[in-house]
Amino acid sequence: MRQATDTPSPPDHESDNVHAFIALGSNLDQPVKQLAQAVSALDGLPGTQVLRISHMYANPPMGPQDQPDYVNAVALIATCLTPGALLEALKGLEQSAGRLSTRVWGARVLDLDILTYGDRVLNTPVLTIPHPGIAERRFVLAPWHEIAPDARLPDGRLIAELLSSAPEHPLHIVAPPTISQKRH
Repeated sequence: MRQATDTPSPPDHESDNVHAFIALGSNLDQPVKQLAQAVSALDGLPGTQVLRISHMYANPPMGPQDQPDYVNAVALIATCLTPGALLEALKGLEQSAGRLSTRVWGARVLDLDILTYGDRVLNTPVLTIPHPGIAERRFVLAPWHEIAPDARLPDGRLIAELLSSAPEHPLHIVAPPTISQKRH
């Protein structure tokens, strides 16, 4: 895994690897620790390597305000998992962390979302890529822009432009990128 300031390098795995951006969030049970463990778990998924991870940003919840602030980050991964297999793996990591079904935008031990998966556009009953609502989520756009300032959505929109026009939402950095010593 490389720090946010490193230049991306080609994946170490098979040529069918896809770069995907993953949003990480938590507001329960030591959120910074939850995200650090999630980054290590992402890096341990079969055929997957974390290439970059942003700082961790604290922010008020987007939904109901009767819950703790969230901590959010964005990771760039290289994976040979299909979108469906990646979603299944992320849901497994959430469950392993102790996530329970909660109200919409409610408190969570861990929330992992696929933001983009290469240039794919997908809309199924269980998975939409790119993730809907990206343009309204400064807490996703700021860490994403940090690790990939030239990133674009499949429709060509720049993350930098989306960030500049996103609704105001207070954010502040609470932890540096987490770096795992584990290598594939």
